[in-house]
Amino acid sequence: MSDPVFLVDALPAVGAYLLDGPEGHHAADVQRLQSGETLLLADGAGGVASARVASAERGLLHLEVLDNRTLPDPDPKLTVVQALPKGDRGERAVQMLTEIGVDEVIPWAASRSIVQWKGPRGDKARAKWDATAREASKQARRAHLAHVAELHTTKQLVQRLRGAAQVLVLHEEATLPLSQVPLAATGEIALVIGPEGSISPDELAALADLGVPSQKHGGEPVRLGDTVLRTSTAGPAALAVLQARLGRW
Repeated sequence: MSDPVFLVDALPAVGAYLLDGPEGHHAADVQRLQSGETLLLADGAGGVASARVASAERGLLHLEVLDNRTLPDPDPKLTVVQALPKGDRGERAVQMLTEIGVDEVIPWAASRSIVQWKGPRGDKARAKWDATAREASKQARRAHLAHVAELHTTKQLVQRLRGAAQVLVLHEEATLPLSQVPLAATGEIALVIGPEGSISPDELAALADLGVPSQKHGGEPVRLGDTVLRTSTAGPAALAVLQARLGRW
């Protein structure tokens, strides 16, 4: 099994290091790492350090950092726009997307989304998505944490996606399979996942008029297959297709 990952604010230099706080507690008291075992420290931005446990105490580990390195950012960057789903399906979607390798998740208040994030309840919901992405990043042994953006309206989303190299909109009436669409070699590839009630015609038109450099008309409608997936499973399924096509899987 690969070494477990623990997050640190700044990557330590080679030598002695004390892992305490919540991550130290998890390593020492939950995973019960002992002297001689190895682990990875990550800053969430590509920095990774290999370390060996010198000794363990309650709530902390004394480590010997063996080496450190910085991994490049993934290119192309993979972003998933996730319309707000019902119940805890959003958190499940974020967990799966993170494990599969998403770089950024953009919560989207689509016009047909039943759930709405407003006020403190909205802040709490987004915080849950963010915590889910953080924990799933650790579970997946990722050097780069998956980022959860602020909630976007359709207007904000259109503005945000104008900077992408490619925008692919999953839609059940599309004729082009995701497995056949030419993919951007660099920059950002964004997948747009609609809500349970599907993307509205107005939203589809707005996404098609992005003026994305690599696409003549902007967001391109694509389909996964003949079946219709839930909004919380469509994103992970589509992202897996992209990972395979990009040669990462």
